[in-house]
Amino acid sequence: MSESDITKVKTVEELSAWIEANGIRRFKMAVTDIDGILRGKYVEKSKFLACAEKGFGFCDVVVGWDSGDVLYDNTKVAGWHTGYRDAPVKLDLGTLRRVPFEPDTILLLGSFVDSYADACARSVLHNIAERAASLGFDVWGALEYEFFLFQETPESARAKGYRDLKPFTPGMFGYSMLRSGVHAELYHELLDTMVALRCPIEGLHTETGPGVLEAALQVVEVREAADRATLFKTFTKILAQRRGLLATFMAKWNAAVPGQSGHIHLSLFNKSDGKSAFYEPGSAHSMSKTMRSFVAGQVKYLPEILAMVCPTINDYRRLVPGMWAPTTSSWGVENRTTALRVIPGSEKSQRVEFRIGPADANPYLALAAALGTGLRGIEEQLELGPPVLGNAYQAPQELAAKIPSSLEEAAQRLEASQTARELFGSGFVDHFVATRNWEVREYKKHVSDWELARYFEII
Repeated sequence: MSESDITKVKTVEELSAWIEANGIRRFKMAVTDIDGILRGKYVEKSKFLACAEKGFGFCDVVVGWDSGDVLYDNTKVAGWHTGYRDAPVKLDLGTLRRVPFEPDTILLLGSFVDSYADACARSVLHNIAERAASLGFDVWGALEYEFFLFQETPESARAKGYRDLKPFTPGMFGYSMLRSGVHAELYHELLDTMVALRCPIEGLHTETGPGVLEAALQVVEVREAADRATLFKTFTKILAQRRGLLATFMAKWNAAVPGQSGHIHLSLFNKSDGKSAFYEPGSAHSMSKTMRSFVAGQVKYLPEILAMVCPTINDYRRLVPGMWAPTTSSWGVENRTTALRVIPGSEKSQRVEFRIGPADANPYLALAAALGTGLRGIEEQLELGPPVLGNAYQAPQELAAKIPSSLEEAAQRLEASQTARELFGSGFVDHFVATRNWEVREYKKHVSDWELARYFEII
């Protein structure tokens, strides 16, 4: 089997033949934790093939600790009470990829299954995609990410306490042809790396801010879109560090510059005939009844599921007026101040953009939340209210409903949401809320620079 046959590998026998034909010598497997961070390892060839066929066990600490490897003390799925046993993982042959920068090396992604599925964001999204299929829809999606680059290393950033970092380029210079020309080699390597990884970038440009880029990934089936988003973020960081740079997808790293978004584009197509379920020529904004109900569901339930989309303390620093991030549950047509931006187009391009997501969100959970709430709107045949015209930051409450303003409040809303429990399962909701409550507790222990400057001497 040739290199071009990599996407045709459907069985372990075909995988073994492809490995032999292409001289593969090293093998990696990975899963994502609840924060969307890839965790994995190298294994020997026969072990890799056995795991691809039968699955394998991965220490359940991966779902029992936070992004800093600190153990949760409030979760049921994993903890000292489980003895940190192995959790079952099923590998997905459809994720087979060569690993950039590592010759003769391949990677497979997997999902936690059985009693650990509640703690697996990838499984949550797959369940929602199956819900869409049961309603007669194929789902297509794409993500676009903003990320900052710095002339720093992990060591130098820590030594500076993450203060006074040197941006990759100075000044505010959105859509700069100058910057992309001067640093063309970096842009080219990023573009080529993502093609090699089967995560092609549709558009790449500077955003407004020192050293910030924006990359729009190609539209694809929604589960594949989440896999690509996860790989894109990981390998962008790898590429940057291999070049002596540091990339961050943190939602708001500095109060003086705009935050970093992770916008989601979604569209539905009828399984029966392959045609767009969103597009209706001649109707207002070319929106079908299905699309109107889908957007209505997103608007109605966004306040309840916000924690899945904005899962960190820092995310709520970004949700402030005038910083290109929505602050209400609202919709508009080609309106970048609303949470949901309807983009009229052709049968192929008609879609809705879920704009509230930050760059640091777990792609699987953000997509599950955006899709699940839309499907609920279809199931309930919700009617869509009028759009916001103009500035959504100043829109009346009836057009732009309030959303939680902190992770603590968002976690409380999610825990109390019967809709979220029906869509994503109570097991997931309870586990995820526990991890967010842990995050809030960890934050409350912290003494900030602002507090020291404000209170240390004067008060």
